[in-house]
Amino acid sequence: MVFKTGTFHGEKPEHFDGPHPAWLESAVAENLAAAGDVDASDITVTCRGTRVILTGNVASEEEAQRAVAVAGATKGVESVENRLSSI
Repeated sequence: MVFKTGTFHGEKPEHFDGPHPAWLESAVAENLAAAGDVDASDITVTCRGTRVILTGNVASEEEAQRAVAVAGATKGVESVENRLSSI
């Protein structure tokens, strides 16, 4: 059996310092879903490195602040950008 060096369609894989953005997005989304005082059904989580961006709609400003707190408490998150709208 011959083992070849792994390639991704001829390109080297991206290197990330810290957690991979997809893993971090999943962790934040899971924490938001598990939080009893946040309705995360209309919240989208996006990561740029270790910065988390929350977009979508929540019921109140207090719920938006709680969502930011939950996201910020997730391991690996450096900062949280709040783009949530209260309906």
